[in-house]
Amino acid sequence: MERRPPVVVFPPAPDGGRRVTVRDEEAGTAYGLFDVMEILHGAGLPAVDTAVDDPELIDWRGGGPYDWNDGSAGTR
Repeated sequence: MERRPPVVVFPPAPDGGRRVTVRDEEAGTAYGLFDVMEILHGAGLPAVDTAVDDPELIDWRGGGPYDWNDGSAGTR
C-alpha cells in the first residue's frame, strides 16, 4: 500500500491562506511558511526548515511551499 504524507497543504485561497490538514483532520490555515511550521510543531511533527521540502511529510497541492497568492513568497 502506498503511504501518504500526513500533512496536506491545499491550494491558496483568494486571501492567500492555505488550508492545512494533519492526518486527515483540519489543522488550520497557513498564510506563510511560518504558519505551516507552527502547525507541524503543534501536531508533534518535525518543525525544521527542511521539513517543508519533504514530500514524505507534506503534500503541497496547487503550488509548493513558496507559492502564496498574496505575493509574500511564504512570509507574513
